[in-house]
Amino acid sequence: MFSVWHIPALIQATAMTFGGMWPMWDARAAMAEFGWPARIASAPAAGPVMVQGQARTTVVGLLVALFYLRREYAAVHAVIAVTGFYVCVVDAYLFWRENDRGLSWAVFRLVASWF
Repeated sequence: MFSVWHIPALIQATAMTFGGMWPMWDARAAMAEFGWPARIASAPAAGPVMVQGQARTTVVGLLVALFYLRREYAAVHAVIAVTGFYVCVVDAYLFWRENDRGLSWAVFRLVASWF
């Protein structure tokens, strides 16, 4: 039975699955949308790295969807919690280190990602 409590898991699965596929077609645009500065997003060597990294993101999104469809909600929650914590911390750290928007944007990004 569907519940409104399932919506965050479905959003997470969809965003990770399809968002992770985007770099395969346009790595530069995906990196720019993600927040990487132009000096990184436009670097030819960064494209394959983004594609390879986001392939793993797609796999995690597909696993969340699979666990959801199998009604293994504890597995869905575990994958989202572990991924959400670790990836958000790394994302915020790199955003702070590589962008000129400052620490406040990195903290905002971290908090927003956790929600």
